[in-house]
Amino acid sequence: MGSALLSQWVNGPEAITVVDPAGSDVPDGVALVTDRSEIADDQFDCIIAAVKPQLIDDILADYVSNLAAGGYVLSIAAGYSAARLSKLMGDAPVIRTMPNLPAAIGRGVSGICPGPHANDDHLAHAQDFMSRAGSTVTVDSEDKLDRVTAVAGSGPGYVFEIARAYAEAAMKQDFTEDEAREMVLGTIGGAIAMASEPGAPSLEELRNSVTSKAGTTAAGLDALNGDGGLSTRLHDTLQAAYDRAVELR
Repeated sequence: MGSALLSQWVNGPEAITVVDPAGSDVPDGVALVTDRSEIADDQFDCIIAAVKPQLIDDILADYVSNLAAGGYVLSIAAGYSAARLSKLMGDAPVIRTMPNLPAAIGRGVSGICPGPHANDDHLAHAQDFMSRAGSTVTVDSEDKLDRVTAVAGSGPGYVFEIARAYAEAAMKQDFTEDEAREMVLGTIGGAIAMASEPGAPSLEELRNSVTSKAGTTAAGLDALNGDGGLSTRLHDTLQAAYDRAVELR
């Protein structure tokens, strides 16, 4: 996820340095070092925690001296609280963010939650920083951020699975895999684009606009969610993801 976000962050005015022992490729304009010793005396206005949560304790504490006065820590690590990270980083201001996969193409949705000691300037920078990767939702608690995780952070997985099942059903209607994929993704993409237009009707109104009484769409919708099963399953999906996020805190 860090690499996906980096591809969008690089479009801003900041001078970005990445510390990566593996020496991964970085975009043009980004400095890459493979060992912290190479930036031992450097100061940064923002340190980004973009490592696996289980590695934070072993890695991030070494960077306390690299955070400039007035700077803050931006964490994209799920399951590691802002308070815990702030304490690890010498009571530094912390803001947590939860992006999702489409951030890689600038179409992500990122939840943002100010943590201990974060001020309005820190929040404004985090919002601008994350908006380069798509839209942002700022929440006032880490519990709400866990709910953003359930809806948006994990959301692309649900969408891909729905699209996969939809395409599989289309193939059973005697279409090839390529034909099914093209029709399904085109239909989903077109419908989402239409619903996203400024001033678009509600989702319920849009659904009704394509549903003629006793027509084909009505028959399909009745099979899809006539008994409320789809609504229940989606509710259960989000609840299960939220519950797991709480367990990982």
